Amino acid sequence: MRVMVLVKATEDSEKGLFDTAWQAEMMAAMGRFNDELRDAGILRAADGLRPSSHGKRVAFDGNARTVIDGPFAPARDLVAGFWLWEVKDIDEAVAWVKRCPNPMPGPSEIEIRPLYEMTDFG
Repeated sequence: MRVMVLVKATEDSEKGLFDTAWQAEMMAAMGRFNDELRDAGILRAADGLRPSSHGKRVAFDGNARTVIDGPFAPARDLVAGFWLWEVKDIDEAVAWVKRCPNPMPGPSEIEIRPLYEMTDFG
């Protein structure tokens, strides 16, 4: 089963403001965690996203397209980073997320979403 693991944004991550010492420590811890994922053979992709102030949205309404400049709100509804994993089931993904270092200096959330597979469509 493939899952996308989403690191939810926070007000601080959207501002791009992190204490340098904390950031260095977190990046090292996250690097070790990613190495464990890679060694276990489940990591397919991983990356962090710049704050939404660097992004764009395209709104669709019939044939019309409207480009909306970031930043977007609320921060808790945004994504700051992601992994793509291949796991045996959602429980394995949950177990791995529980081992993850906290990706933010304060409270944070990580969301796990299964991807559709061709077998889901008959």
